[in-house]
Amino acid sequence: MPYFDAASAAPLHPVARQALLAALDEGWADPARLYREGRRARLLLDAAREAAAEAVGCRPDELVFTPSGTRAVHAGVAGALAGRRRVGGLLVVSAVEHSSVLHAGQTHAAGGGEVAEVPVGRSGAVDPEVYAAALDSRTALACLQSANHEVGTEQPVAEVAEACREAGVPLLVDAAQSLGWGPVPAGWSLLAASAHKWGGPAGVGLLAVRKGVRFAPQGPADERESGRAPGFENLPAIVAAAASLRAVRAEAAAEAARLRDLVDRIRARVPELVPDVEVVGDPVRRLPHVVTFSCLYVDGETLLHELDREGFSVSSGSSCTSSTLTPSHVLRAMGVLSEGNVRVSLPAGTTEEEVDGFLAVLPGLVASVRDRLGAPRPATVSAGPADALLVDALGKRCPIPVIELAKVIGDVPVGGTVTVLSDDEAARLDIPAWCEMRGQEYVGAQPSSHGGTAYTVRRLT
Repeated sequence: MPYFDAASAAPLHPVARQALLAALDEGWADPARLYREGRRARLLLDAAREAAAEAVGCRPDELVFTPSGTRAVHAGVAGALAGRRRVGGLLVVSAVEHSSVLHAGQTHAAGGGEVAEVPVGRSGAVDPEVYAAALDSRTALACLQSANHEVGTEQPVAEVAEACREAGVPLLVDAAQSLGWGPVPAGWSLLAASAHKWGGPAGVGLLAVRKGVRFAPQGPADERESGRAPGFENLPAIVAAAASLRAVRAEAAAEAARLRDLVDRIRARVPELVPDVEVVGDPVRRLPHVVTFSCLYVDGETLLHELDREGFSVSSGSSCTSSTLTPSHVLRAMGVLSEGNVRVSLPAGTTEEEVDGFLAVLPGLVASVRDRLGAPRPATVSAGPADALLVDALGKRCPIPVIELAKVIGDVPVGGTVTVLSDDEAARLDIPAWCEMRGQEYVGAQPSSHGGTAYTVRRLT
């Protein structure tokens, strides 16, 4: 059964498995002790740190291991902000950062700090000049991911790092998605990553803090990992994480080229095979193994279940797969279609046959889901001027509001309008996206006296 969700967690690399089993026998003792077993454990820990530091591009004494990538981000953000509290309380982040960064920002704001979000374009990347403009004398820390976890877009890290250097602001880079494919461009001050993203075991993260960066670890003091990651090290997992990082880096160039060809095939073929699809993310500056697309008139959760029944494991940022009914913050920040969203992230070793199998089943599954949703209970259409219709889609969830809009747009003349009443948060993204895809004019949105929001569309074609 093809597993196409490596961006969430990559399958355990064979080298990681071998190293883990060996370290379970040799690395169980306390590396802080001076007796024979402790010294042996310490040698393993030091070797793992050197291997990881080489891959990151830092000194071994600048890198510590943490219990997860999320913990690395939280410790990095909190420590850097505390170390520079005399400078100011402004944290600058991109609008598409991983939730771990955004949650750290929320905690900072709750404590009286300030957070500024830098917007992104439709490709998902920040504009370096816009990012630079967000930096000022009060900025304590800036954060920018190396590549996006949902759409694969690579960020202009080098350009933003230069802007941060000129402003005297440290830059924390979340490199969780990209570190297995290669080093992050120079210029960063702090870097965080997570082993299960590159085929290491879960429960190991790493945090690198350059010498000279003001950093004050938060929480109770601990003698482990330079005081930045308290608690007994999970040495077998750390050894396996470092060994697998070195292994995947050795394979990265060849595997990236091979997977990029497979992703290019998906990017090209899906819009040909499935009508009304938007492929999102930068087509060039992107991770080699990730492709994301959204399908109009599709319930994302149903589509994912249907793909799972056919043996394909994929993920989604669609609000239709969330109990909160809110689209992912990444798709929302990009302003792209969210309904029927599918993220395909290929693990190492994915074959052409597996990709062709996915492309073979996808059109029929999308058509089946659309058929099931294509004849919902008719929306209430109120009488009005001949050139205007009001569609009541209150209480109907993604993708029903857009389906109802599509049904009646032909009932008004060119220049006429359709107003859709909806209380589904996804409509804020999906109705404008539908207009762009179908060549209609999105007039705007305003609160409705009937409840929810009124979205108005003018028919152009």
